[in-house]
Amino acid sequence: MRFPEADESFLAPGSERTGRARGTCRRVAGPDATGGYGFGVPNVVEISSGKLQGESLSGATVFRGVPYAAPPTGKLRFRAPEPAAPWAGVREAVRFGHAAPQSAAQVVLVRRMIGVPEDRQSQDCLTLNVWTPAPDSGRRPVLVWIHGGAFTMGAGSGGLYDGRRLAKRGDVVVVTINYRLGVLGFLNHPELRALGFESNLGLRDQIRALEWVRENIAGFGGDPDNVTIFGESAGGMSVGTLLATPRANGLFHRAVLQSGALHNVSTEAQSSRVAESLLDTLGVDPTDPGALREVPVSRLVRQQREAMLRQAVTLLPWQPSVDGELLPKTALAALEAGEVARVPTLVGSNRDEWRLFMLADRAGRNLDDDGLVRRLQRQLGSVEDAQGAIEFYRGLGHGPEAGRVWERTQGDRVFHHPAQRAADGLAELGVPVWRYLFSWRPPVVGRFMGACHGLELPFVFGTLRARTLRGTLGVTRGARSLSSRMQEAWIAFARSGNPGHARLPEWSAYDTGKRRTIEFNAESRIVSAPFSAESGFWMPRLG
Repeated sequence: MRFPEADESFLAPGSERTGRARGTCRRVAGPDATGGYGFGVPNVVEISSGKLQGESLSGATVFRGVPYAAPPTGKLRFRAPEPAAPWAGVREAVRFGHAAPQSAAQVVLVRRMIGVPEDRQSQDCLTLNVWTPAPDSGRRPVLVWIHGGAFTMGAGSGGLYDGRRLAKRGDVVVVTINYRLGVLGFLNHPELRALGFESNLGLRDQIRALEWVRENIAGFGGDPDNVTIFGESAGGMSVGTLLATPRANGLFHRAVLQSGALHNVSTEAQSSRVAESLLDTLGVDPTDPGALREVPVSRLVRQQREAMLRQAVTLLPWQPSVDGELLPKTALAALEAGEVARVPTLVGSNRDEWRLFMLADRAGRNLDDDGLVRRLQRQLGSVEDAQGAIEFYRGLGHGPEAGRVWERTQGDRVFHHPAQRAADGLAELGVPVWRYLFSWRPPVVGRFMGACHGLELPFVFGTLRARTLRGTLGVTRGARSLSSRMQEAWIAFARSGNPGHARLPEWSAYDTGKRRTIEFNAESRIVSAPFSAESGFWMPRLG
């Protein structure tokens, strides 16, 4: 059986041309007739496209690199995902698919942070991975992971996202997906749409993956009527956007937003400015629909960063945007109008979110007050507003250092306030909502990292001992206990819509009065209204 070659239009430096596995499918370990594990019995599942063979691990079976849509190449570049072509025979599903195209510098960063195992990249990236206790008729809860990375980097194959431990601990099925990123995933302009360029392709990919889950997950032992979507950072922002996307209604039944909420949908005017900047930097005639489809992927990836730098956008230029069709309004506007999916929702953030970004921001760490005023002025509009923000934050006791004030303002602006706004808005609609705050700090490097952005990931997936984290976290017995408590909370939520369990303090649903929140730390406890004053500062400015 022969598989097509990988698309080589963009390979990270040092990558080797390997293509996909080809030849006769090998037989791997699997449950034998007596229920034990032996060799020679293949783990084969038949889906709508054909038969797949996975690989048995300790306590789980994994199917890697499963195509959920056709390769979005050639005429399908900048088009909505189409169903994957069927294949004959049995297809090996033992190797992760390609990551979506992203810059070489970002690949290095992502590899270091989350352990993406391959730096092969391709437009042919619309694949997913399934971890299951057994590919049987078990109808287990399904958790679908949407990776983060500022909508421009990352992959569902990251080592921190290994779903085996979560699947084994909770007797659940875990799915991780890839989707189109950057310009290939989030280019949107009305004139381009008129020429046949479809919008919000990364979001459409996520929806197509969820349709694939609905159609096929029963064959892997999952329940298509009990699907939880969960994601972190841009993945959490994607989950928040899917809550407000009419076409996604009914494809999921619970939602977990980790360090991401409903604030990350651009207006059409904002996305149009970004698109115009990109076309200008590329020198492409916007009236020629073929020209943009023929630009090499490496150049698109390189120029999307230039377009980002040229825009006076305070957050993420390449993100979902209003297009009048898939997204008729921003997710926040949909929340305010009560037009969101009313499914049980778990939302949270990490205490020291912005500390991660400060590690790479030397100028930010060394800010003086004049520099702090200039940075805040770009976000708030005037010197007076910037000075007012500084006075407010220092009055809360966040410390006099300018760098410290910058860190706290940005963590609240981007993460803590959106989390509270989402929890408040959903609770006001009568949606069952639970809120968490992750506060654990590594024992050795905690002074520098704090409970920074993304630090909860290995606790949720049970990957504290991932190779990329060795020597960083300083895994202790307390950390392992916290990880098991968090995994059990996510599993309980996927199973019943309530994350509470016997190893946690009594954790009631969130309301806008007390704003009760669980704080995940070495010892978990219930706190009331964390970051509420800071959120009150940002509410009139961000909504």
